[in-house]
Amino acid sequence: MTSAENVPVIGQRFRGFLPVVVDVETAGFNAQTDALLEIACIPIVYNDKGIFVPGEAIHAHINPFEGANLDRRSLDFIGIDPFNPLRMAMAEDEKSALKRIFKSLTEVRRQQKCSHAVLVGHNAHFDLGFLRAAIDRTGTKNQNPFHSFSVFDTVTLSAVMFGQTVLAKSCIQAGIEFDGNEAHSALYDTEKTAELFCYILNKLAPHVLDNLLSST
Repeated sequence: MTSAENVPVIGQRFRGFLPVVVDVETAGFNAQTDALLEIACIPIVYNDKGIFVPGEAIHAHINPFEGANLDRRSLDFIGIDPFNPLRMAMAEDEKSALKRIFKSLTEVRRQQKCSHAVLVGHNAHFDLGFLRAAIDRTGTKNQNPFHSFSVFDTVTLSAVMFGQTVLAKSCIQAGIEFDGNEAHSALYDTEKTAELFCYILNKLAPHVLDNLLSST
């Protein structure tokens, strides 16, 4: 059996960046004006056989920031009622949620001997835009572990690997179960995107994504 000391760390790959799969659920498409309602993050690590696997998920329901726009069509689409009493009982304000998430990710980053985290997402710049807007609102820039603009986008990777750009269809092509009834939950979509990203990582030649990140 492989000892814990012999398990490779992610700092040996991707220029020392830790891939973290992120998905957000929002009350619209404008990161500056529309509420961030839910976020989930899953760091990607190695198992004891040197295979990429999803790490432990970090998840938060978030109360709309003061003055946030809540687009009814977006809320109906994602199926979130921001003022549901059960949701409000477990929701956090943006600053508390981000500080908790960033602290957990920083611990993983240090364990993996990485200098920064790099956001992985399906349409990654959408998630990064809402994350950066929330960081600006909450003054948590100093705690933010993410690279400011580099991302890995599973839309592009799926298009290359499967000829698909839709998350559900890409997962099916990869042999990953996908329940459409669970979609548009940040945690579920993050879990599926993490599974998909790991599938692609484990299929690609080791240098491919390293070269992509080196070009940014």
